[in-house]
Formats: sequence, C-alpha cells, structure tokens
Amino acid sequence: MSGVVRVEHDEGDRFRIGIRQHTLQVDQPIDDGGTDVAPTPTELFVASLASCVAFYARRFLTRHDLPTTGLGVTATFTMAGRPARVGEINVAVAVPEGVPDDRRAALLAVASHCTVHNTLEHPAQVNIELAG
Repeated sequence: MSGVVRVEHDEGDRFRIGIRQHTLQVDQPIDDGGTDVAPTPTELFVASLASCVAFYARRFLTRHDLPTTGLGVTATFTMAGRPARVGEINVAVAVPEGVPDDRRAALLAVASHCTVHNTLEHPAQVNIELAG
C-alpha cells in the first residue's frame, strides 16, 4: 500500500489536509498565533498513534469474539526541545468489561504492534525537498 497526502495553506496558521476523499484541518492554539479551529499537527501525530492502537485492539477483540463496548485509548504526550519534538507518549488502553484476564497480555501485545507504533520503533526514511 502507498498513499498521497496533500496539504494546502488556508489562512494564517491553518492548513487543509487532503487524504483520499477526506479533508482535515490543522491550526495552532490562539496563544501560539493560530485561531484554534483544529488540532495542531503534533496533536494529529499523537492521535494517529492512539487511533492505530485502538484499531488493532478492536480487531483483536473482534477476532476472538470478545466484547468491544467500552474500548478506548487515551494518549498523553510531553514535548522535548532541541530539536523540537514529542519527547514522550503514554498510551493507555481501556479494556472492555468481560475481557478475561488471560487475554489481556495478548491484547496488549497486538495493540503495541500497530503500524504507527512500529513506524516509531523503526523510523521511516523521510526525505524533504523543495518541489519544482
């Protein structure tokens, strides 16, 4: 699988992101000069990890005929500097009631190997250049 993501400037610190037939936005908080009408790129980055973990967890639960009601993922993060980056992300998976204790380790193992987490553990080659 491969894909294309297109980002276009809207106004100020706000950008439109095109992914297949979907459109998202990013902005900055008011305190940072934005209008705060959308999450920041950094928040979307952390959300990508959290939602990937959630997706893998739900697929595991469904595959093993386990309940999914109540499944949730919370990710908290802190920033680091020099260079500016996310320094730490903590991800907590809320396990639905009715998931037996003997399935929790397998659930955690599967959730911990989602595509986004794998990419963070084994970074992709990133090439940035000026177009045209």
